[in-house]
Amino acid sequence: MMVNGVRLTCDPSGALWWPERRTLVLADLHLEKGSGLAAAGAGLLPPYDTRATLGRIAMLFRRYRPAATICLGDSFHDGEAGERLSEEDAIRLRRLTAATDWIWIEGNHDPEPPRHLGGRVLAEFADGALHFHHRPTGEAAGEVAGHLHPKAAVRVRGRRLARRCFVTDGSRLVLPAFGAYAGGLCVLDVAFHALFRRNFHAWMLGENEVVPVQAGRLEPV
Repeated sequence: MMVNGVRLTCDPSGALWWPERRTLVLADLHLEKGSGLAAAGAGLLPPYDTRATLGRIAMLFRRYRPAATICLGDSFHDGEAGERLSEEDAIRLRRLTAATDWIWIEGNHDPEPPRHLGGRVLAEFADGALHFHHRPTGEAAGEVAGHLHPKAAVRVRGRRLARRCFVTDGSRLVLPAFGAYAGGLCVLDVAFHALFRRNFHAWMLGENEVVPVQAGRLEPV
């Protein structure tokens, strides 16, 4: 995938890899969403979403050995999520943040990510031709963002497939949500209309590969 002249790799996990900078990019981890919903009385979910998400990040670290990691906001589901982490998960997270130059981008769910877990907290971050922040605006080339949790559907050999996806028109990019309990918004939704030209592609996540699908082939999720 090329975004504003930069070659990037979409990982089937939903992470983005920038080989030139050895940088791993993740969007919308929503750590401790399960415990947050339970505390709000929204029903009980298995309280293992944080553990599953951190385990997937550790796997990516073994695969890519990144020099830097950028989390594009909403890394924590709410302002108290950092305090609800189990001791084991907090230790695992601190090990991850200490292993690279870890950047927390501020999101709307976590405008002040907890600093005791390591890493740097920034409102946004620019590197070369790319500009990383949480909420996509569609205003500048090279924008890399999250927030919208994109998801796409396509029909293949009569079978309808719906998957989380990356969305890009070659100028800007929105990442899928990485968190275990994060949902998805259809890329045909009006929220995407102002961000991308009509010839955008949804890079849909598969088991072992990421497949680009032209916008005209997509169906509502």
